Amino acid sequence: MIFLRLLRIFFILARHRLDRNLPDQAKTLATLPLRLLLKLIPPPARDGAESARLALEELGPIFIKFGQILSTRRDLFEEPMSRELQKLQDQVPPFDSDTARAIIEQNLGSPLEQYFADFDPKPLASASLAQVHTATIEADGGTRQVVIKVIRPGVETAIKRDIQVMYFAARLLERLWSDASRLHPVEIVRDYETTILGELDLRQEAANTKKLRQNWQLSGKLYVPRIYDAYSSDNVMVMERIYGVTATDIETLTREKVNLKKLAHLGVEIFFAQVFEQNFFHADMHPGNVFVDIRDPDNPTYIALDCAIIGSLTENDKNYLARNLMAFFNRDYNEVARLHLRSGWVPPGTDEDEFASVIRKVCDPYFQKPIKEISFGKVLLELFQTARQFDMEIQPQLVLLQKTLINIEGMGRQIYPDLDLWETAAPIMEKWMKDRLGIGALIRRIVDSAPRWLEQLPELPDLVYNTMIDVNEMAETSRSQVRMLGDVQLALETQNRKSRSQRLGGLALIGAILSMLLPATGYLTAVDPVIPGSVLGTLGIYWMYIHS
Repeated sequence: MIFLRLLRIFFILARHRLDRNLPDQAKTLATLPLRLLLKLIPPPARDGAESARLALEELGPIFIKFGQILSTRRDLFEEPMSRELQKLQDQVPPFDSDTARAIIEQNLGSPLEQYFADFDPKPLASASLAQVHTATIEADGGTRQVVIKVIRPGVETAIKRDIQVMYFAARLLERLWSDASRLHPVEIVRDYETTILGELDLRQEAANTKKLRQNWQLSGKLYVPRIYDAYSSDNVMVMERIYGVTATDIETLTREKVNLKKLAHLGVEIFFAQVFEQNFFHADMHPGNVFVDIRDPDNPTYIALDCAIIGSLTENDKNYLARNLMAFFNRDYNEVARLHLRSGWVPPGTDEDEFASVIRKVCDPYFQKPIKEISFGKVLLELFQTARQFDMEIQPQLVLLQKTLINIEGMGRQIYPDLDLWETAAPIMEKWMKDRLGIGALIRRIVDSAPRWLEQLPELPDLVYNTMIDVNEMAETSRSQVRMLGDVQLALETQNRKSRSQRLGGLALIGAILSMLLPATGYLTAVDPVIPGSVLGTLGIYWMYIHS
């Protein structure tokens, strides 16, 4: 099954002649038979960029998702390729509207018109996993405009099939490439499987959306639409319709005189707040999911859609990541090296000064540069080369965060290329560290814990008394164990002495038997064996008896 899927993938890529998009150096690496085979396939009339987009659409949801990530990286591609990949955000060919209607009615258990008015059979947008239709409902004493999100039929089967292909490729990579073990490719695929299959459960997306909405509802910085649970299910979700401009529609944002610098800084602030303050970050922030409210052009705000993929970090990873970022901002590369060693991200015994020197060489050139002169893709590649040099393992739990960071970089590059990421992020991280680790944070933790401590205060005397009894019992138990160990040691020593004595007695008996038997062999005739044999036998029996 996997082999057939791999053949189909190759067939689609070859039919669209995606080799036209490869650099000349990559083309020369292909084997001669492969180059000859591709020459036999005439290239389609459309250009290479359009062919790439059509090939990804034909390959299915996972490849479309990959194209969506690439679409944000305008520093990696020429404008025609970026423009075509951008269409993967919300211009994937839709499925039949009658099918969408049937899915909605099946989940409602009633005709669609019983719940919705003005249902538009033409999709408002169509993406890799779902498409949305507009309608209106009666709610809160009035008519409300909504969008109905419907999961594509059969998409789960297609995803699971391609996930198996990814597992096959990951295991093959681990066998064929020695450095792959540090990347944990199988674990990364497993995390991606959990993530993308979670996107198919619209009840989970609804829960994520409500949580994110609650986190930002009063902020005036990020708006998250309302979910209507009464109409939603696992493959249908009804949500408030929003109006805004996509974050990468720079032409409209410029025409409306939107403050792009403020918008870019706000995006960085929202990202760091989601990761470090709330530990609940939107992890699929491609342009199709991020809109801008421009009603006040000088104070624009963001609108977040499609909250299916949400990331979070453990407290340990979050703390180490924050300390690493602060050390990076302060250019304290020795601290970065110490933190990596302490967290176990690099093997113990790594030369701290050498590791710090290499990190300085990679990262220092990027400081005080605008985002238009920074490629996180290049930085990550150089850091991976550093990781290989020091046997540093890539942390699977941080992959989702890295993907989100690449998405944000891509949007930031388009919105405001002169953004100084370090200048923007450093004050945010400094404030977070101060709030978390400063005197004020300590006092807040004490104040927060005070009610619980007061509640437990009446139990304190009993706790102290019981603890003292436990300590005394532990001490007595410890003394008993020491005495027991002494008795065991004495018994072992006695047993060893007995064993040695019994071995000596046994040797004496053996000597007696040999002294009796040797004359019969003809080797000993001059000595009467009876007397020495009797003496040795008697001594052996006595020795074994008294030490038994």
